[in-house]
Amino acid sequence: MKSYSLSVKGMTCAACARRIEVMLKKLPNIHNPNVNLTTEKVVFEAEDSVELNDIVNKIEGLGYEVEKEKVEFDIKGMTCAACSNRIEKQVAKMPGVLSSVVNLTMAKGTFYVLKGVQNETQIAEKITKLGYEPNLVKNKILQESDKSVKEKRFKLTLSIAFSIPFLLAMFDMMFKLYLIPDFLSNKYFQLFLATIVQFYCGFQFYKGAYANLKHFSANMDVLVALGTSAAYFFSVYNIFAGGHLYFETSAILITLILLGKYLEERAKGKTKEAISKLIDLTPKKARVIKDGVEKEILTEEVIEGDIVIVRPGEKLPVDGVIVEGETYIDESMITGESVPVKKGVGEEVIGATVNKNNTFKYKATKVGQDTMLAQIVKIIEEAQSSKAPIQRFADVISGYFVPTVIGISILTFVYWYFIGSNHDFNLSIINMVAVLVIACPCALGLATPTSIMVGTGKAAESGILFKGGEYLEKLHKVTAVVFDKTGTITIGKPVVTNILAEDKDFTLKLAASVERYSEHPIAEAIVNHYKGELLNVLNVEAVPGKGIKGELDDKTVLVGSKKFIEEQIKGTFADESNPTVGTKVYVALDGKYLGAITVKDEIKASSVKGINILKDKGLKLYMLTGDNKEVANEIAKKANIDNVIAEVLPDQKADKIKELQNNGEIVAMVGDGINDAPALAVADIGIAIGTGTDIAIEAADITLVKGDILGVAKSIELSKAVIRNIKQNLFWALIYNIIGIPIAASGFLNPIVAGAAMAFSSVSVVSNALRLKRWKFESSNE
Repeated sequence: MKSYSLSVKGMTCAACARRIEVMLKKLPNIHNPNVNLTTEKVVFEAEDSVELNDIVNKIEGLGYEVEKEKVEFDIKGMTCAACSNRIEKQVAKMPGVLSSVVNLTMAKGTFYVLKGVQNETQIAEKITKLGYEPNLVKNKILQESDKSVKEKRFKLTLSIAFSIPFLLAMFDMMFKLYLIPDFLSNKYFQLFLATIVQFYCGFQFYKGAYANLKHFSANMDVLVALGTSAAYFFSVYNIFAGGHLYFETSAILITLILLGKYLEERAKGKTKEAISKLIDLTPKKARVIKDGVEKEILTEEVIEGDIVIVRPGEKLPVDGVIVEGETYIDESMITGESVPVKKGVGEEVIGATVNKNNTFKYKATKVGQDTMLAQIVKIIEEAQSSKAPIQRFADVISGYFVPTVIGISILTFVYWYFIGSNHDFNLSIINMVAVLVIACPCALGLATPTSIMVGTGKAAESGILFKGGEYLEKLHKVTAVVFDKTGTITIGKPVVTNILAEDKDFTLKLAASVERYSEHPIAEAIVNHYKGELLNVLNVEAVPGKGIKGELDDKTVLVGSKKFIEEQIKGTFADESNPTVGTKVYVALDGKYLGAITVKDEIKASSVKGINILKDKGLKLYMLTGDNKEVANEIAKKANIDNVIAEVLPDQKADKIKELQNNGEIVAMVGDGINDAPALAVADIGIAIGTGTDIAIEAADITLVKGDILGVAKSIELSKAVIRNIKQNLFWALIYNIIGIPIAASGFLNPIVAGAAMAFSSVSVVSNALRLKRWKFESSNE
């Protein structure tokens, strides 16, 4: 099973999006299709047997355009026709590659790919693996979106220019000014102007309407084409039959709708700023050491293992680990943390962050699509392309909306012609056109996805990554929040505070010799505390949630919890009245108890603040930990958490979450470790601390890049703000049509006024969504 995301042009309203989605649902071996009008993305999962080109043809058969890109490379290393043929065939096999042409003489490769499925980085990696050296020809990539915007701007300008004479003539006649030249009122001159506007500037509406009608469906294009055509052809008839002309109605309507679409496109562009800003963060070039020589290369040419040099004030091109030097790095653009972080040898650094102090060298560990920034962009794009459950409501309405409006418009004509106006054809047709034009479903289709886009973008700026719109919607319903202790509430880097044993040095040495094979923070604390040479312990085996064991000179070594040691040996343990509070790690050798090492972890400074904010919101808070009750209760007391679930094994954490859910709670789980992954997956909302393990982040629905519990409170507040914004959009989109259609049908609405209202209704919805860009975390003084 593979996931695909296609960029599709030509969708004009929610009915278009629903149409593509319904078509995909009918196809065999296609799963979870999701079409987003705002981002113009079609996302679905397909089994390996599905040919992607067949899906593209199906979508384009409905009258829409699947976006493609042209990617060109200069390719070094080809020596004969076999080389070029090999590259050509291997790249052609990649999903999303529509054509593959490699010219041996010119040493060039030209590939047309589906936008969003393949990109230059993946193709470059494929060519490199084949043993050749590709260099991207940057300026050759097609800028289809720019072409589309320019074309829309040209048609709008032409439409405005050809509609102004109608507007002047209309005002001149309305106010009896008699100021304009007679030729502007000439019926043949008006026919010429109206024809250009109707069939050139407005051709897109006919094209969209035809594509829908031939498949027995309808969308906004059908309404616009029907309404303006009725006014245009009735006017053409009246030129020869004698009667009033309504060319100004059709021409000005198309102009207003084109204006609304253009403004909507510009406003929608602002909702994508979060991704654009993130992509622009990566520097174009990197300074690396190759073959002992320092050279400057393009960032996309950096490969894993390269040694990168970064000077003060420069951005890091890729992710890696420092191998030489020490500095402070500003990670605010990734984590939201404003204070620069000190980094030294062995510590990880993130691409696109800024080196503040000293020159240092680091080894590239993640490049291209694997960098944290690339992953963040991917998560945001997926979230913005996903569909929140509340959007299904709008989709269902839009599916019935257009046919219903057409029916109402026909009834309007029939009523006014036979009853309301005593066979006044002019008035009947005008009222029918007003109904068709006022009832555009665009605003309804844009209500949810625009808010989701802006909301997820705003969250990213604060270091909060939502993996989908559904999680952004569901989060505000949470009633209980469960926190892991180590690395979530606490710093996650405990230190040894006490050793209770007859031979303290040997006990610590033995424990460190075994714990060096464990990645647990407590094990790391013990290993770091011992500064001497370690023993050679063999056959080391971890017992999840209990401890670790091994063999030293054929003697069994046990290091772990009291319960773990009690299961293995009998004997006298450490004095439990010892006042030192912390996690006690017990040590035994060859069936004999040696002593206990106390390890303590400090609470993060922001944890108490975040927890207090969540308590003020009325949420039930729990701490879920495998640690002993004594330590857990002490941490919970300091963190101001009332409910503690301690001494829980990793495989039992998910069961505890299920228990809360069975009691009617909607649960958010916050964790950072591998042992938290099952609980994160089971919870209604899984929130991973971004400083934790990759598997925890993968299992979670939301990632807090900054690794800060305050982010939980922020994300819940933002979720509430986004849902409130969506409901406002849906209310105004629906109330607009509920009020507008009856007014138009009653004959109180001029079609031109209806067109203006319809054109700007979508803009108003997008503008309301853009207000989320000004959202601030009210519960913080930050």
